[in-house]
Amino acid sequence: MRIGQVATKAGVSVRALRYYEEQNLLDSTRNSGGQRQYPDTAVERVRLLQQLYAAGLTSRTIREVLPSIDSGEVTSALLKRLTAERSRIDQQVRELLSVRAKLDDVIATAEKPGPGCTRMND
Repeated sequence: MRIGQVATKAGVSVRALRYYEEQNLLDSTRNSGGQRQYPDTAVERVRLLQQLYAAGLTSRTIREVLPSIDSGEVTSALLKRLTAERSRIDQQVRELLSVRAKLDDVIATAEKPGPGCTRMND
């Protein structure tokens, strides 16, 4: 699959794919014309990379985790690091839920007619 096809199917930019290659997170080969060729599994790999980045993992951490994701085998040192990452993500989720609850309160207040309160749709 060519770089543009992977980018389109994965919903990322071509630049992002090149970055992933630079970070040794994604592999490609070159055809006789020098164009990048990706395996059919590249789209799912890119989606996984996007999820890991969105969770706040660094390129270095992702690079360390990918072999374990592929093989299912984890060293004790990596297990300790992954446990710490999971704790960090859990804290981030709690903070996001707290912010969402505050927004829910503001929305609920705005939807109730009352003195000094303007409905948001008005």
